[in-house]
Amino acid sequence: MHPNTASASCHWDGSPRTTRPRRPLRVTATSPSRLLRTGQSSRCPQCGHRIDRYQRVDQQPIALHPRELDTSQIPASYRWHLSGGIAHPYGDGSAWCRITHHALCPEHALTTPPGPCIEAMRRQLAVRTRRLIDTGQFTPASPAACETASRSNRDRPAMPVVQMLLGRYLADAPLEAIRCVAQTRQRHRCPQPVLDPSRPRGTWTLLPATPQRGQLALPATLMAVHDLSRLPYAEQLRWRTQRCPAHAATPGAADLALAGWQVFDPLLHTAHLHTRLPHTRPTRCEEA
Repeated sequence: MHPNTASASCHWDGSPRTTRPRRPLRVTATSPSRLLRTGQSSRCPQCGHRIDRYQRVDQQPIALHPRELDTSQIPASYRWHLSGGIAHPYGDGSAWCRITHHALCPEHALTTPPGPCIEAMRRQLAVRTRRLIDTGQFTPASPAACETASRSNRDRPAMPVVQMLLGRYLADAPLEAIRCVAQTRQRHRCPQPVLDPSRPRGTWTLLPATPQRGQLALPATLMAVHDLSRLPYAEQLRWRTQRCPAHAATPGAADLALAGWQVFDPLLHTAHLHTRLPHTRPTRCEEA
C-alpha cells in the first residue's frame, strides 16, 4: 500500500487548484497622468478621513472626496470632474461630480455658505472625526507642535527652495527625506531617497528673491536656495521627476505618488523664505 501524495496542481481532496495569473499594473503611453491610482489614497492628517489625490491641469496635486455627489445638490463653484486621471474644475455635464476634501474637512472654515448638502456632510465628518479621536484610532496633528518643530529646525528648512531646470521649486520635505515616487516590482513605493551621496550634489547659496514668470516683484532680499543648476541636465531632470538613480534609468516604470514640488512663488510662500544658510548661527549684532 502506497500513500497518495497530492499533486501540486490539486488540493488535498483531488479538486483542481486554480491560480489566477497576476496582472502587472501598467500605465498606457497615451495617458495624461502617469500615476497608478492604487497608491493615491491616503488619510487627511487633520480629520482622519480618506482622500484621493489627483493631478490638476497645472500638474499640482489636489485632494478630492472619494465619493461622487449629485450635481444638482452641489454649487457650480464646488464641482470637479475627472478626465483621463486629471481633475478639472466645474462639471462635465453629467449628473455626478466630485468635490475637494478642503470643502468638506471639518477643520477648515469656509468663507462662503456652501449649501445645505455640503453643510450636512461637514457635520457628518465632524461627528466621525470625534468618534475616531475618542476611540483612539486617530490623533490629529497639533499646529503648536508643528510650529515648535519648524522653529527648532529653522537652520534646516523643512521645505527648502531648490533651483533646477531654470526654475525654483518648493519641496514638501527636507532634502534628505525626499523619496522616490516610482513603483517597485512588489507594487510598493520605492523607499530609496532621491539624494544619492555618490552623485554630484548641489550647493546652498544666497540668491535674490527675484520674481519669475510674471510674478510680482518683492523688496530686494536674499534667500537660501539649494542650487542644482550646475549639475548635468539628466541629474536635474532626475530631481524634478523625483526618482532615485535606479528608477531614473528605467523611465518606463510608473509613478505611485505625485512629485512633491511646487513652483516657488515668493508672495505665496513667504513663510519658507530663509535669509541664512543652513548650519549657520546669527552673529551678536543679529541677536541684538
